Amino acid sequence: MSDHNRNAIPPRAPMRAGGPMGGGGPMGAMGRAVEKPKNFRETFGRLLGRLKPFQVRLTAVFALAILSTLFTIGAPQVVREAMNKMQDSFMAKAVLTKMEALQLQLKSNMTNTTPAKMPSSAQLKAIKEFMALPLLKDVTDSAEKARLTRVMLDSLAQLKDLLPASADGKTPDAKTGGMSFTQQQVDDTMRAIGATGGHFDFAYLGILVGLLAALYLISALFTLSMQLVMAGVAQNLVSKMRIEVNAKLDRLPLKFFDSRTHGEVLSRVTNDIDTIANTLQQSLTQIITSVISIIGYIIMMLTISWSLTLFVLATLPLYVVATVVIAKNSQKYFAAQQKELGNLSSHVEEMYTGHKVVKAFGREQDSIDHFEAVNNRLYDSGWKAQFISGVMFPAMNFVSNLGYVLISVVGGMGITQNWLKIGDITAFIQYARNFTMPIVQTANIANIIQSTVACAERVFEILDEVEEDQQPGLEFSHKTSQPSGAQRSLVRDSVVIEHMSFRYKAEEPLIEDMNLRVEPGHTVAIVGPTGAGKTTLVNLLMRFYELDSGKILLGGKDVHELRRTELRQHFGMVLQDTWLFEGTIHDNIAYGKLGATEAQIVAAAQAAHADHFIRTLPEGYKTVLSEEASNLSQGQKQLLTIARAILADPDILILDEATSSVDTRTEVLIRKAMETLMAERTSFVIAHRLSTIRDAELILVMDKGRIVEQGTHEGLLAQEGFYAQLYRSQFAAPAEA
Repeated sequence: MSDHNRNAIPPRAPMRAGGPMGGGGPMGAMGRAVEKPKNFRETFGRLLGRLKPFQVRLTAVFALAILSTLFTIGAPQVVREAMNKMQDSFMAKAVLTKMEALQLQLKSNMTNTTPAKMPSSAQLKAIKEFMALPLLKDVTDSAEKARLTRVMLDSLAQLKDLLPASADGKTPDAKTGGMSFTQQQVDDTMRAIGATGGHFDFAYLGILVGLLAALYLISALFTLSMQLVMAGVAQNLVSKMRIEVNAKLDRLPLKFFDSRTHGEVLSRVTNDIDTIANTLQQSLTQIITSVISIIGYIIMMLTISWSLTLFVLATLPLYVVATVVIAKNSQKYFAAQQKELGNLSSHVEEMYTGHKVVKAFGREQDSIDHFEAVNNRLYDSGWKAQFISGVMFPAMNFVSNLGYVLISVVGGMGITQNWLKIGDITAFIQYARNFTMPIVQTANIANIIQSTVACAERVFEILDEVEEDQQPGLEFSHKTSQPSGAQRSLVRDSVVIEHMSFRYKAEEPLIEDMNLRVEPGHTVAIVGPTGAGKTTLVNLLMRFYELDSGKILLGGKDVHELRRTELRQHFGMVLQDTWLFEGTIHDNIAYGKLGATEAQIVAAAQAAHADHFIRTLPEGYKTVLSEEASNLSQGQKQLLTIARAILADPDILILDEATSSVDTRTEVLIRKAMETLMAERTSFVIAHRLSTIRDAELILVMDKGRIVEQGTHEGLLAQEGFYAQLYRSQFAAPAEA
């Protein structure tokens, strides 16, 4: 169809895998080559500007994210309190049990045994005080137990040299009832006894467990609410972007699509917008939670032990080094993997679409060999990329375990020296283990944001493209009604081209100083070799492109003064490449006229000689066409497009190689349908089969963008020129036969 192969289907652009995280290993986008935008600041500002209508909801998202994170950060503190409470109860019970037994033993000994030496007056006083003390096992008040225990320890400290040796020959430590504690530990034990009385407060522990569950539940609810609100924001934003992009694509000139592959445009409309949505929905909230988590974890660790916190912070450079080294080495393999994945997808698509040709020429083995070669390269780069990026977590776990060892050793010393408790070290280990993840997430999100801004930049490039109609007073319109009687008068006169020149590229001339006059109701055939400018002429008539110079007059009026939608309402097109959408045959025919009745649709199908084959189908007009209408033959599809054009009832008809891909019998039906369609209409027919245009009132012979000959079929043959050569090249062999 096209002189410049503009309608050739490009190879499919490879999909960017895995959404914003990119997939490919446990660290996702961390190891991948990061796409960078051309203008980060401007594009990022535009993207933020689109979030302004959602300020209230975004504020709610920020608040929910902060609250969710704070509740999560506070949970280890509850665990810390529970563990410390259990430790205090255990220590208090152990000391009280020991002291109760020692008290009974010493009272019995002092009553029934004579001391080895005479006690001093101070010791006699201490003995009297000790003997006067009530039994610990009979005291119920915790504070009183603590007071009595301290008095007993002080009394026993004075009686140490009077105490009898134990069975092993050693004198017990009267200060602590046989247990060796520092003064700080003794004081802490007394406080524990006063707080617990040597009993496990299961009611209090139950409250702490309930509080812990409530914290996690509330955090989960806040997270769920945050995700719901953010999902609404993200989907609303990208929905509006999709609507804008779709509307923009409707307003873009044909040259935009001619200069870009289908895959590139589809990638911007689908992949890039999906990446923006995923980033907004996931990464934006992760930024908030990660930053709050980092700050919160540091504060909480400092409240437990500043020295242990320094050990944790000292491991951060190791994380950075491991991340940078591994990411740098894996990026080149990820780039190779994406390249080979694109090559493999392209090969599979080519082989799938051309499998009949492959089988016809017996090239299956060549196809398999090529596939295996590409697949092996993909395997080689893929496993290296995945392996190296997969090393990320083990390396970080190794660094994390180093920190864990330091915390355990120093924390254990702190517990033995009583400046840390078991609950403290338990909570600290939780914070330390969780501390690295938000740091990694923040670094990862920085890469994701760059890729997302690059995606947004590509989408904004489409939205910033110059539209077809931006002249004053010629706004784009979606009007689809048929031309009025006054509008039809435009095409009852001739179509005139005056000194028209056009170039796709400034340095490559195509049409130069063309002049043409077509009388109303005449059929004009346009013939010539590929690249002569035949389809370009039609595109210029419909203003898919603007002229470089000259003018086209329709009914004496310059088409440049008409809205494009108004101009194109006068035209109907039947192309070589049929276009039918997935839907019923009824809907595909009705596409030609808004609000067409059932009778009009059937009448159009009958006029196009399509009614018979439609009624032979199981569902008739309600038959649903599959993808690319593969359940119909090429000729049947062409008849449907002609029926659609008949229903549209255009004033000017354009037929572009409408019979070039069908068999002879179907061609006869199509030609009959076309004769019905062309009756009393100005028609432009592009044809390579010269036998189909013998009856045209005017034949234009084009070569290299110029009209080299024009006239009727007989007149051009008589001239023995370029047309005669084309004609004889098609019919010489049959004539000789």
